[in-house]
Amino acid sequence: MKKKLEVVHAGSLSTRNTVISIMIIALLFFIFGFTTWINAILIPYFKISCELNNAQSLLVAFAFYIAYFVMAIPAAHLLERYGFKKGIMIGFWIMALGALIFVPAALTRTYGLFLLGLFSIGTGLAILQPAANTYITMIGSKERAAQRMSIMGVCNKTAGIVAPLLLAAAILRPTDTELFKQLPLMDAAARSAALDALIQRVIVPYSVMAVFLFGLGLTIRYSILPEIDTNNENSEVADANSGKTSIVQFPHLILGAVALFLHVGSQVTGINTVIGYAQSLGLPLLEAKVFPSYILGITMSGFLLGIVLIPKFINHLNVLRLCTTSAIVLTLLFFMVSSQNVTFLGHTARLSIWFLVLLGLSNSLMWSAIWPLALNGLGRFTKMGGSILIMGLCGSAIVPIIYGYFADHYNPHLAYWVLMPCYVYLVYYAYYGYRVKSWSLSKAA
Repeated sequence: MKKKLEVVHAGSLSTRNTVISIMIIALLFFIFGFTTWINAILIPYFKISCELNNAQSLLVAFAFYIAYFVMAIPAAHLLERYGFKKGIMIGFWIMALGALIFVPAALTRTYGLFLLGLFSIGTGLAILQPAANTYITMIGSKERAAQRMSIMGVCNKTAGIVAPLLLAAAILRPTDTELFKQLPLMDAAARSAALDALIQRVIVPYSVMAVFLFGLGLTIRYSILPEIDTNNENSEVADANSGKTSIVQFPHLILGAVALFLHVGSQVTGINTVIGYAQSLGLPLLEAKVFPSYILGITMSGFLLGIVLIPKFINHLNVLRLCTTSAIVLTLLFFMVSSQNVTFLGHTARLSIWFLVLLGLSNSLMWSAIWPLALNGLGRFTKMGGSILIMGLCGSAIVPIIYGYFADHYNPHLAYWVLMPCYVYLVYYAYYGYRVKSWSLSKAA
């Protein structure tokens, strides 16, 4: 006889099961970070090996993140039908398929196949992300949701620091600097052979990743991670939502999804383009490759501050206000000091690149603060609400492409002006948008 899946209320979990569940979700966030931030090294790598311009190379981020927009609603229905645990297993299996697609893509040096593989990995994450983020938001008190999110952020960004360095170690060689200089001087046949050998270095790491992701899906499916009941509402939430028939009747959620769109878009733009920006300042690729890790490192320090400070010393709303305001200040400083050179951590480059790194601190806690604000009061609409928020991750596909367009038509420095409207909107959401309860202007808050 088939065993019935246990469904529990988040608040009814024992302390032991809550801690174990948080540890399992922390592992998921580590995997999210590893498979996401590895793109920072893939972008310049594909640019060279597939002979691409800036905009074409940033299709890596587009193919990966557009899956969140395309697949978020189907993912919500999948989670509603199969539950979180089976949904997580399916998500990991789809990611494993995407990693396997890298093998024929590398053997034929077909950029389109690589993009298909990245879209598949993004599709799997479109299922995993709403499940994991909803879990960690609901599995304890609302006041500590941002703190729990900060812990998840540490796991995510730790993986983000490690992933580009591990992939770089696997696919780059000390002699590659000389190889990259010689490529334009080679005849067509020699250059094609060299590029074929270069691109095929991804086969082993992505094959290993596929096997690991498949096994992890099975492990999570049969773990003690509980199913969280999101359908039953308390009386207060039920009364407030009694007339609601659609997710679009929650303006603070929709505005929150736009906030996440612009937050992740600006964050990923900084991380995924910093190598190219460093190269535009005269740094070689093998030196520039560490800058994404610098950004992710300072981002992780922000998460650590969040764990300590939230909610004892500052609540998640004021954290969001502080982060969004400081992001505007740092973006302005990026342009104001663009011509000054400094030597720091062994790198001699313009001071502006370090303000780009510092933006990682401002970006660190925005995600953690937006989620509990946007999911507040959704009740039975929570699963769909989580997927709507995850759709915002497609900002990581759109904003970098806009940056790439301006970088190609102007220069990599001026193209960072695309960050300013993103942060202006985020300030709006932090001070006003989160409390909009009706699309009617007369009943906005």
